[in-house]
Amino acid sequence: MSETGLPWRARVPEVVRNKALASGATRWLEELPSLVADLSREWDIGVGAPCPDATEALVSEATLADGTPAVLKLCVPRVVEAARNEITVLRLTGGEGCVRLLRADPDRGALLLERLGRPLSRLSLPLRRRQEILCAAAVRIWRPAPGCGLPTGADKARWLADYVERTWEELDRPCAERTVAHALTCARRRTEAHDDERAVLVHGDVHQWNALEADGGFKLVDPDGLLAEPEYDLGILMREDPVELLTGDPRDRARWLAHRHDLDAEAIWEWGAIERVATGLLCTKIDFQPLGRQMLTTADHLTE
Repeated sequence: MSETGLPWRARVPEVVRNKALASGATRWLEELPSLVADLSREWDIGVGAPCPDATEALVSEATLADGTPAVLKLCVPRVVEAARNEITVLRLTGGEGCVRLLRADPDRGALLLERLGRPLSRLSLPLRRRQEILCAAAVRIWRPAPGCGLPTGADKARWLADYVERTWEELDRPCAERTVAHALTCARRRTEAHDDERAVLVHGDVHQWNALEADGGFKLVDPDGLLAEPEYDLGILMREDPVELLTGDPRDRARWLAHRHDLDAEAIWEWGAIERVATGLLCTKIDFQPLGRQMLTTADHLTE
């Protein structure tokens, strides 16, 4: 049987399916075929099989009526606001730094996007070069955006703290108690440090799988969308590549990122600490391994 002939449940990437099941979105999985059919008709697009590497949503190659290549993204309905926030970011950036938005249906979590090239993760570049590329992409997004309705950095810090506390207990404490305590302290400090006057639009999930080739450079996809201190985006780079933090001075990375953009190294470090634990717990919950174990092992090591 061809890939396009497989049942939809079998064609949805395992990580996406696990996220949907964990959030109680079983009905969404069952109704995907009719949702895709409806959007294909309404937007006059052809839709191919789901991309196997997607982790946050169902992503499929699409083709517009005039032959223009595109991408159809269907968000797992964990929180309706997540898709709305992504759409807000893409409209604010207008294709500058982020992928260009062609069509959107916030109520159904559906986005039609320009098709970009290879993800940075496939290029086998050295860590420092990847970080340079990701920093350059993030900076293109940073801009004032008061009144846009996106959550703040303080909102995100409080959400992360609550998620860590709940999920750590739910998963039977897969990392050390001191690690969780440190992450919660960092979240509290970033909550208290939030300043509306300094906050800018940030992507919220800057990593090598979310950076794709475009026009000789790279654009970011899958923005979470926050109004926060710019250190938040660089804190994500402290979360990523966790194994490399197990040797040498792990704060060297935070200092390098801070110096590159004249930002606060301690703020970058603290965002990295809370994000590392939260993402490690999420990866453990949906069985996205070995990344979950790597993040929690590194988090434990850094709080010894």
